[in-house]
Amino acid sequence: MNDTLSGPWRTVIVDDEPPARQTLRLLLAREKDFTLVAECGHGKEAVDLVTAARPDVMFIDVRMPGMDGFAVLRQLGADAVPAVVFVTAYGRYAAQAFEQHAVEYLLKPFTDERFADVVDHVRRRLRERAYASLAKRLPEALVETAARGDRRQLVVKDGSRTHVVRESDIAWIEAEDYYVRIHVDGRRILARESLRTLEERLDPEVFARIHRSAIVNTRWIRAIEPLASGDQRLVMTDGTTLRVSRTYRAALMRLIGR
Repeated sequence: MNDTLSGPWRTVIVDDEPPARQTLRLLLAREKDFTLVAECGHGKEAVDLVTAARPDVMFIDVRMPGMDGFAVLRQLGADAVPAVVFVTAYGRYAAQAFEQHAVEYLLKPFTDERFADVVDHVRRRLRERAYASLAKRLPEALVETAARGDRRQLVVKDGSRTHVVRESDIAWIEAEDYYVRIHVDGRRILARESLRTLEERLDPEVFARIHRSAIVNTRWIRAIEPLASGDQRLVMTDGTTLRVSRTYRAALMRLIGR
């Protein structure tokens, strides 16, 4: 299973009816962030398949010869079960499916629109899992990031003065009208530069845009806290707090969790 925020998510199909597998296969082919890695027609095969392939998503029928879909989940165990979508012609199993922590329940026959809605829901859940996984690894990732060496320098002009600044000393940068204010190890430099131009010159493996008017050095991040609005707040090592907009959150988390 992977922890990426945008896929591709590895997917398996388990259904004893070949036409049903073909329908799911064709519909999944339209979803560029889902990759079908295997399919099978029986429960016992599914257990072996998931154990070997470790997919992110499983579309599975309820009623199958030998071992039904619920038995497959029990056999796999909670730690090995991917995000599950039950696909069945029987509505009466829905309650049991959600008791087994299924993400979705797709009732046959279904429309393309209904399938797209299911995939969107699965996509959101997979991203939530990825965020949670990255957040869990965040303290360790920040320590590793801070330990990397940095000899890069940034040259900027402040009026008639030219400043040569080590990138590792830059905590964060904010846009201010036609200028940028660079927060450098306890002092501030005002330079007539655009944030976009400056971003292009900084190390992309260290610096990240967090909203349209700020860039941060990820090595200066001490903590990330959720906000009720759905945004996040960064706490920097110098005590500064900065807002991360949802637009830039995924890129920031990818950079930190890499």
